[in-house]
Amino acid sequence: MGTTRMGDYLRARRGQLKPEDVGLHSGGRRRVEGLRREEVAMLAGISPEYYLRLEQGRDQRPSDQVIAALAGALRLDADGISYLDTIARPARPPSRAPTAETAGPHVQSLIDGWPRTAAYVQGRGFTVLAANRLAVALTEHFAPGAVPLKAAFLAPDMRALYRNWDAMTAKTVPFLRSVAAGHEDDPEVAALITELTQGSERFRTLWERHDVKVRDEGATELDHPLVGHLDLRYQKLVLPESDHLLVTYHAEPGSPSEEPFHRLADLAAQREAGEIR
Repeated sequence: MGTTRMGDYLRARRGQLKPEDVGLHSGGRRRVEGLRREEVAMLAGISPEYYLRLEQGRDQRPSDQVIAALAGALRLDADGISYLDTIARPARPPSRAPTAETAGPHVQSLIDGWPRTAAYVQGRGFTVLAANRLAVALTEHFAPGAVPLKAAFLAPDMRALYRNWDAMTAKTVPFLRSVAAGHEDDPEVAALITELTQGSERFRTLWERHDVKVRDEGATELDHPLVGHLDLRYQKLVLPESDHLLVTYHAEPGSPSEEPFHRLADLAAQREAGEIR
């Protein structure tokens, strides 16, 4: 049986819906979790045979009307609809070999000008291309050349840094899926997902859910080895011209974390100036 990313996504989403979620009767004991193919086809107004072909990858690039019908049948939110639309129309591979990525000096100057905000920029392969000193002071896994996503699941010190590691990872993977949509065949992206799938049961479980979230921002709780507890706000933004990812962390003004976070910034500045080792 063949498969496609669209087929995998459709299968995962119907597996997470119960008949009562979509106004159907469960009909007693069921042999499969979630909705049956025939039920999704009925809700979408398409034939069961056509839906089966979509799941098996034997019919690709469905029309806008079919995508909209499937989105309604599977109760997808706006992020899910956007993701389905992307994977249903996979981009053609680039016609020339990609060049080495750089963040550019203007980006480094920008984030260096934020002494009280930790910031780093990731490339399309999720490797850090640029970081300011406060980001590196938070963890070496935010330094240029590092891959924070890999460290989040595979590095023990990252699990110790995040006081609520489960919540952090539960947000990270749906955002990764949205950012990686259409780029899964990129060698760096494919290698990273394979390594995480094989090396982390937590990642594998979350990845197989096929959850999608376009925005990833909010609060995070850290336990830093130098300054202790830090409750910070973070935001991840895709830079439109480069598709690079800008990640920032800051302490809310007047919060209990403001003083220790600024102290960490001062320590980082002193270390950079050679005043402390």
